[in-house]
Amino acid sequence: MDIDVLGPLGVRVNGVAVMPTAPKPRKVLALLALHVDRVLPVDLLIEELWGQRPPRSARTTLQTYILQLRELIGAALQAGAARSAELEPASQDMVSVSVSVSAKDVLVTAPGGYLLRGGGGSSDVQKFERLAGMGYRAMDAEDFAGAARLLREALSLWSGSALADVQTGAQLEMEVRRLEETRLCALYQRIEADLRLGRHRELLGELTVLVSRYRTHENLHGQFMLALHRSGRRGEALSVYQRLRQALVRDLGLEPSAGLRRLQRAILETSEAPAPAARVLRPEALAGASRDRLVRVD
Repeated sequence: MDIDVLGPLGVRVNGVAVMPTAPKPRKVLALLALHVDRVLPVDLLIEELWGQRPPRSARTTLQTYILQLRELIGAALQAGAARSAELEPASQDMVSVSVSVSAKDVLVTAPGGYLLRGGGGSSDVQKFERLAGMGYRAMDAEDFAGAARLLREALSLWSGSALADVQTGAQLEMEVRRLEETRLCALYQRIEADLRLGRHRELLGELTVLVSRYRTHENLHGQFMLALHRSGRRGEALSVYQRLRQALVRDLGLEPSAGLRRLQRAILETSEAPAPAARVLRPEALAGASRDRLVRVD
């Protein structure tokens, strides 16, 4: 099974898409796919589908959605087996094994919930997390070229907002926010690696878009200020700080952080570009520091 959630939802069994069109079965599949190979409690699925006030028929209706998903999985298994038979007619043993796997073996009823078996297939989330982790370790080792390459490769797995074509309830919305935050952390670190490699001019266009989208994200604004200053655009770097300060005060009632104020003073006091911060923020630290000061404008 191959699973994509970093963009539109995509679930494939033996290369055949398993995609319900109705919103609620799609939600169930999305939540199971995000927790592949783990038991998902029935109560959590019901909360995603109906919130805090589910109908009395919630469990029965959920079972109906599970049956619908199994029908799609069963059809995909059959189609995959038939395709294998056409491509490799001599490999009848392989085909018979494919047919012997049933939809109930893929979407399993477990005590208290359901489990979607990945079967060793690919997951774009798992690949993203692996590449991003390697990129963070490269940053720690001051291998900035390697970090930039790995983090760029990780970010290339995204094809839009997570679960872009799924109507999210409370549980999925929480998962989407978590994924988007990990994406933003990786993006910040990739830009940091590029800054350390002297690519400040190449970053100006990207950072212009990002600070417009995340108008109170201090780390991105700090990177934009640094890139502008190193490009000989000191006045614009200071204007970025003033716009950020106004947004923070207006939207959140906060002043810029001490680190950003130090960067502003460094730009004011010297015409030379200050060195980048020595500390590499871990994803969890960045998330904690930025969460209350991040407002996205779409």
